[in-house]
Amino acid sequence: GHIIINMQDFMAGKLLSLPGEFPTLNDWENHLTAIYPEVRLKRYLEMRGADAGPLPMLCALPAFWVGLLYDEVSLQNVLEMISDWTSEERQMLRDKVPKTGLNTPFQGGLLKDVAESVIKWAKDGLERRSLMESVYLNELAEIFATGK
Repeated sequence: GHIIINMQDFMAGKLLSLPGEFPTLNDWENHLTAIYPEVRLKRYLEMRGADAGPLPMLCALPAFWVGLLYDEVSLQNVLEMISDWTSEERQMLRDKVPKTGLNTPFQGGLLKDVAESVIKWAKDGLERRSLMESVYLNELAEIFATGK
């Protein structure tokens, strides 16, 4: 069965079942698996926003992130874009995008405007890698084009 522990007690060495014992790094890593943020830091970045779907989308997701994060120009474009986004705006996007999608009003326009730029930057970043990977973004381009 599962053993439920109070992590604060464990961190302080005050667990009744393990008096004086302190957690190891492995214990901490196991503890972190119980939280579900949008991105989880492991030995890599685990992008959790879309972890299932049809095969073309399963290929599009890593291609999208590689195009943005592994290319300095694309990464800087994104960082500049989001530099003034507030935590309230990010939370609003989390709340509204599942309902209104690309038509979500955002910063005087629509989220569709943001998506257009970001998809282009991801594509440009992949093309600069010269590995013929931008084809994997076709599924995202289709969603952007149709809005569905």
